Amino acid sequence: MSASPNLSIPIRNPLAGAVPVSSGNYPCLILNADYQPLSYFPLSLWSWQDAIKAVFLDRVNVIDHYEQCVRSPTFEMQMPSVVALKDYVPQNRSPAFTRFNLFLRDGFECVYCSSSEELTFDHVLPRRLGGKTSWTNIVAACSSCNLKKGGRHPKEARMHPQIKPRRPTMHQLQTQGRRFPPNHLHDSWLDYLYWDVELKA
Repeated sequence: MSASPNLSIPIRNPLAGAVPVSSGNYPCLILNADYQPLSYFPLSLWSWQDAIKAVFLDRVNVIDHYEQCVRSPTFEMQMPSVVALKDYVPQNRSPAFTRFNLFLRDGFECVYCSSSEELTFDHVLPRRLGGKTSWTNIVAACSSCNLKKGGRHPKEARMHPQIKPRRPTMHQLQTQGRRFPPNHLHDSWLDYLYWDVELKA
């Protein structure tokens, strides 16, 4: 986050964002070397072009593929649908302090009223009272609650976060991200994603 972040701009709930496999984009699921997704939300996907490039650079193993092929005059290859990195990417690093990660930590809901509409940010302890722009003092809040609380202390406003703001770990964000599966999942991805997705017979 920049030195003077603009936390007042509302952002719409991104849960509806999805990669439409059926539209001909043919995204490829990217797994770490341990066959776990690099990210659940947003789901770690590459375009088919990037996936094929990684195959040629010998950076990934192809785990599954689409029926569709990419062709040239002298070459034909089925488009990868799942690949796994050959080199493991550590997942124990500290998450970046970003707008997206803060919303993900709080489940894309206002911590005061649980609304998912017109989300913005609130300093629990107002800046005028010494509140910092940090993991432990910033929460997701809808525009209405943010306006209602204003620059007041939670006790003064009688508005207390339903969850205590904290610095999350990458594991916690990954676990949180599993709550939000995209609307479009290719069948070849399901064995590697731990969501409650109904499998077709």
